[in-house]
Amino acid sequence: MQKFLRNIPPIHELQNHIKVRQIQEKFYVNNNQLTSFLQQETNALRNDILTGHWKPEHENGIEEEILSRVYRTIQQWNTPNLKRVINATGTILHTNLGRARLSEEAVKRVVEVASHYSNLEYNLEQGTRGSRHDIVEDLIMELTGAEAAMVVNNNAAAVYMILTAFAKNQNVVVSRGELVEIGGSFRVSSIMEESGAGLVEVGTTNKTHLFDYENAIDEETAMLMKVHTSNFKILGFTQSVDRESLVQLAQENEKLYYEDLGSGALHAFHEEGIGEEPVVRKILNEGAHLVSFSGDKLLGGPQAGIIAGKKSYIDRLKKHQLARVLRVDKMTLAALEGTFKQYAKREENQIPVIRDLRKSQGDIQEQARQFIERVGELEHFKLSVIDSEAQVGGGTMPEVLIPSAGVALTEKSVSAEKIEQKLRKHEPSVITRYYNEQLFIDFRTLTEEEQSELVYIVKSIDQQLQIV
Repeated sequence: MQKFLRNIPPIHELQNHIKVRQIQEKFYVNNNQLTSFLQQETNALRNDILTGHWKPEHENGIEEEILSRVYRTIQQWNTPNLKRVINATGTILHTNLGRARLSEEAVKRVVEVASHYSNLEYNLEQGTRGSRHDIVEDLIMELTGAEAAMVVNNNAAAVYMILTAFAKNQNVVVSRGELVEIGGSFRVSSIMEESGAGLVEVGTTNKTHLFDYENAIDEETAMLMKVHTSNFKILGFTQSVDRESLVQLAQENEKLYYEDLGSGALHAFHEEGIGEEPVVRKILNEGAHLVSFSGDKLLGGPQAGIIAGKKSYIDRLKKHQLARVLRVDKMTLAALEGTFKQYAKREENQIPVIRDLRKSQGDIQEQARQFIERVGELEHFKLSVIDSEAQVGGGTMPEVLIPSAGVALTEKSVSAEKIEQKLRKHEPSVITRYYNEQLFIDFRTLTEEEQSELVYIVKSIDQQLQIV
């Protein structure tokens, strides 16, 4: 063992090794970084030899092992942590895969703004300091009918800000059936507690009546809050209080009425038979003082929390200290503007979320059939078109299953688990799912470009398996 340890080359020798220099030039690694990687890998190898986890076949194997380890480490260091993946799950708003894809127009706007200076907080007409609130406010007002609007960095932030600004050290009345938990164990009740607002729960999990709200209102009440249960559905013996009744009750008692929509929609999906998601404009028309919703769900834009409603309330929020803490950057605003403009121009179908939700099963079936023809015969697994059911995802429309279709991968001489792993570890990674106990590629979430790319990937993986 000591003999092998003595054969570990010193760092200065490794630094001058021709292969190390080639690695350094290939990955543009500076000398300090290179030294750090060499120290890291020689120490790791020394520990592996001492613990018996690595034994060289010959003395020269130590140098080869260090070079191999350094190459792998630098290659991994040089690879971005946030990578592009191909979403072949059929789940349109896949939270783990980044939720909504931006439209080409939104991406174009982000690149333009990120690559140049912009009038983020500069009024070009007057030549004076401007406000970033102005960039998308008019568009939100046009699309929702709101008197005013603003944007923060996500909907949880919007909820927190509204509760802090209007109900700190006061009470907020909420139905027990609406105390939702969103992703990552974040709960409405916990956000409310952090904001300093007091939670007054009314009704039961499955039934809440108007008199529950009436009995809860007192001098300490600041707000009636309704939380849209976008990520779950209660069925059976249920009852909730409609918006019109709550708006009237709030007005009679001079209280703020606020709706947290969670996902929120500008497009009337329910008119096309897709779920029952309320449209933001309709809620504001029915008298809600404030609403908030997400930017990267059904809206189809970047992560953001949009707050819309009465001007008097929005003006107070804009002046609140949290407006700076929770504000969004220029790239988010650029993506939002690009997305909102497509709604305003009635180009919704160019927004990937809306386009994917509206795809017909027949069109998807045809794409899957053409894909199989282009792939041709495979050695280790076969492909077949099957119908499926896709989900919206992102905690949205949990009860909605959308008729879809795709390609099932049936193994001949290799396990489905191995094929799944090969697809997932490919560059770019292909994320699939199991459907009816078969490895499955759902075509609802695949673009034409991704389908063409996938033809090559599937063929390539089949050949790799053959080599193995």
